Order: sequence, then structure tokens, then C-alpha cells
Amino acid sequence: MQVQGSIALVTGANGGIGQYYIQGLQAAGANRIYAGARNPDSLKDIAATDPDRIIPIPLDITDEVSVKAAAESCSDVNLLINNAGVGFNQRLVAEINFDKVRSEIEVNYLGTLRMSLAFAPVLKANGREAIVSGGTTSCIVNMLTMLAKVNFPLNASYCASKAAALLVTQGIRAELASQKTLVVGVMPGTVDTGMSKNFPPPKVAPEEVVRAALQAVIDEVEDVYPGEQAQQMQAQLLQDPKAVEKWMAAVVAS
Repeated sequence: MQVQGSIALVTGANGGIGQYYIQGLQAAGANRIYAGARNPDSLKDIAATDPDRIIPIPLDITDEVSVKAAAESCSDVNLLINNAGVGFNQRLVAEINFDKVRSEIEVNYLGTLRMSLAFAPVLKANGREAIVSGGTTSCIVNMLTMLAKVNFPLNASYCASKAAALLVTQGIRAELASQKTLVVGVMPGTVDTGMSKNFPPPKVAPEEVVRAALQAVIDEVEDVYPGEQAQQMQAQLLQDPKAVEKWMAAVVAS
């Protein structure tokens, strides 16, 4: 799967990582980049940097009608980047707010699923030529987190929604393998964006996350762990997952 020459769509394009995906796709030589946001006017500045390639579109991934409209109007996409996400840094027992829980589930889990289902036939159709040449035809990139694999109690409901998104990623990957659609799960540690401003270092730069994600597309790597923190945590989870869980849980008592 080549990023150069691709037609990409980025959800949550006005968010902390979204703008870096747009810049990364530009640098990698994507032919067209659809930048999705609930308010496409928020993307005017970045679109102005490359108006021939960056096309803002209205997109609310929690709205079935909006998602279907995007799939119809962006019918040439062969690289879908499910980047939109939300997190409220809330515990479960101590301060649960079910409205916030529902929002995290609706965006992080159901939104990712909704977009993937809507664009699966689009990706299949646009990959037929690549099937003839023997290559991977199309790709979905799902922005996840290491917290999809182990719960951080101070952000517990967010972790749960991302865990659901991880399993959705695996399920979609299995079902779309026959149409040669690569599905990449991106699992960084703490990313240096506004969402994590109150979290301590180390933090991985969003540019590094994007570089690793797009390289995974090129190399056809299904799971990628950008940054030293994520790589170390993944190694620890493979060695002793219960120890990592207890280490994360200790933050509540501190």
C-alpha cells in the first residue's frame, strides 16, 4: 500500500493529531486529502496551504446520515484514517458521568465502526486495480492507544471505549482481508496534545505518531506502537500483563 498517490480521508481533522495527519499525507505525496470535521470552517487555514489537495468536508461520525453522505461524496478514497476521538479523563466508581461515557463510546467505538462499515465497499471498489497488480488495495488506519490494552483508572471510561475500538479493529481486519484492505491499529502512549496536557511525561510528539502510522501503511504492519513509552509498555504487557495492570492501578492510591 503506497501513501504516495493515495486518496485519503481523515476524520477529526481539526483535532490535536488530525492536522498532523494532513501534513504527513501532504509530505508523503497523497493526491487528495479529504479533511473531515463537524465544522469544516475550522479547517480553512490548513486547507488554504494546499487548496488543490486538501478538501474540507462536513462529517459527524456519530451521525449515520453524515457518514453515508461522506461515503457517497468521497467515493474515490482508498485510505481511511479514523482519527476522531474524545476523552473526558474520568474515573468509574468515583465520578462516573454516563453522558460522557456514552459520548466516548459513540465516538471512539461506534464512530470508528460506522466509518469502517460505510467505507468498506468504497475501499473494495477502489482497490480492484491494485488486486490485478498483486498489491494491497486499500487501507483503514484506526487511531487507538496503549490504554486500549490496559486500563488507566484516572481515564477509565475512555480506556474501555478504546478497548472496544481495538476489538472492532481486529474484527474488521479479519472480514476485510479477502478484499485486500489492510487494517492498521495505531497504539501510542501519551501523545503531546491538548487532551493530555495534564498528564506527566514522557509524551510522544504527534508528528512521530503520524510518521509511524503512515510507515505502517507502507510496510503493511497491522499493529504499530509509536514512541518509546508505547513500545516499552507493549513489551511489559507481553511479559507480565497483570503487573502492568497493578502498576496502572497504583495511581489511584497515590
